[in-house]
Amino acid sequence: MQVWRDSSAVPAALRGAAVAIGNMDGVHLGHRALIARARQIAAAAGGASPGPAGVLTFEPHPRLLFQPDATPFLLSELSEKLALLAATGIDAAFVQSFDRELSLLPAEDFVAEILVRKFGVGHVVVGEDFHFGHKRGGDVALLRRLGAAAGFGVTTVAPVAALDGGVCSSSRVRALLGEGRPGEAAALLGRYWTLHGIVERGDQIGRQIGFPTANFRLGQVRHPARGIYAVEAQVDGHGPWHAGAANFGIRPTVADRGDLMEVHLLDFTGDLYGRRLAVRLIEFLRPEKKFDGLDALQAQIALDIRAVREILASRPAIPAAFG
Repeated sequence: MQVWRDSSAVPAALRGAAVAIGNMDGVHLGHRALIARARQIAAAAGGASPGPAGVLTFEPHPRLLFQPDATPFLLSELSEKLALLAATGIDAAFVQSFDRELSLLPAEDFVAEILVRKFGVGHVVVGEDFHFGHKRGGDVALLRRLGAAAGFGVTTVAPVAALDGGVCSSSRVRALLGEGRPGEAAALLGRYWTLHGIVERGDQIGRQIGFPTANFRLGQVRHPARGIYAVEAQVDGHGPWHAGAANFGIRPTVADRGDLMEVHLLDFTGDLYGRRLAVRLIEFLRPEKKFDGLDALQAQIALDIRAVREILASRPAIPAAFG
């Protein structure tokens, strides 16, 4: 997958692409449905040689512009989002900077300047409730009219249904993670939600009680429910996924250092300081709790690890209905 930012001219080979448009936060199954439709349209348009298919996404997420002090909410930072998009088989990702100037662009100018002049789209694929332009003034009906005049087609894709009767959306995934329901979030994502961070040095209390942890902070990424999780972790983006028990929270039994992800890898030896850890949340065990002292905490961790081993021995599968 090629990535094109604002400063780079889109090559002729990618102009005329069928492009799925959206923030694509999390690249959940609803986003993948848009991308799959764009790829189908590109393949049909290209005949024996499929045409290009792409994604137009925005960086930063608009909420970060309008609510810079908002509680962390992202499901995926840009690097992970691009990796997830690449895994769909799309040819190109067009990353449009979202700034004050773009937010003030009228819907008609967004089409003329961004879609037509800048990216030269041949077809666009959007959700049925897609809005664009200043104050979300443009809708699908306007997009169709402007597209017909400019020479590109427009296809809408219905929301992907969830097992609970709702629809697949980034906001729904965020809500499930905040409620301690990572398995249900995984059903909407089509994968287990994964957190990434550089392991930092802590106060080594875990090591003192026999359960050393690798600690990192989440930055702008959505904070899951505070508590204990069964997880799997990978070091430096390659190699095996290791079973683990993780705590996300403020560690009420010891010194509060702010929200922190602490991961104890089962049956693992090695120095993790300064290394990048990917941690996927499999199942929520219990909320965070303050214990009377380190002995009580140590005993509870031993019980948690026993539960984690049982969970991961038969790791829950993502429902087949979600791919």
